[in-house]
Amino acid sequence: MKRIGLLSDTHGYWDDRYLKYFESCDEIWHAGDIGSSELAERLAAFRPFRAVYGNIDGQDIRIQYPEINRFTIEGTEVLMKHIGGYPGKYDPSIRAQLFVRPPKLFISGHSHILKVKYDKTLGMLHINPGAAGKYGFHKVRTLVRFSIDRGNFSDLEVIELSD
Repeated sequence: MKRIGLLSDTHGYWDDRYLKYFESCDEIWHAGDIGSSELAERLAAFRPFRAVYGNIDGQDIRIQYPEINRFTIEGTEVLMKHIGGYPGKYDPSIRAQLFVRPPKLFISGHSHILKVKYDKTLGMLHINPGAAGKYGFHKVRTLVRFSIDRGNFSDLEVIELSD
C-alpha cells in the first residue's frame, strides 16, 4: 500500500503546510502548473515526486517533467495530464488515450476545481485536486491525500488550506 499526496496549480506558490500534510505520504504527485523549479525541487527533496508540466510552466519544468505521465504503482495504472477534463467531458488531447487504454486512475488539474468522480463507462477513478496556489479564481486552496493498494483506493482526504 502507498499513501499519496496530490496537488496541482501551485503556480510557484510555496506553503510550508504542503510538507506538514504530506508527512504521512510515501509519494507526492503534482498535476501541473508547478510554476517554479524551486517548488518542484523542494517537494522532490521531501518525498519521491512525480509530476507533469502544465500550460504555464516554462522550459525548465518542461525539460524535467512530461506532458503525460503514465505509470504503474501498487499494481495500479495511473495516467496524469494537466489539461485532461473529467468524466463526460474529457479534453480532446487525451480522450483517445483514455478510451483506447483506460488507466485505473486518471489525474488532471488546470480547472482549479476540486473534483473526485468515478467514470463507470471506463471503469476508472478521476481526481482533480483543485488548486494549491494563490493564483486564480478559486476561493479555497486544496490538497488531496489517498491510499492505493492493488488497484483499490481508500482513505481519500480533502485538505483545505485557509490563509
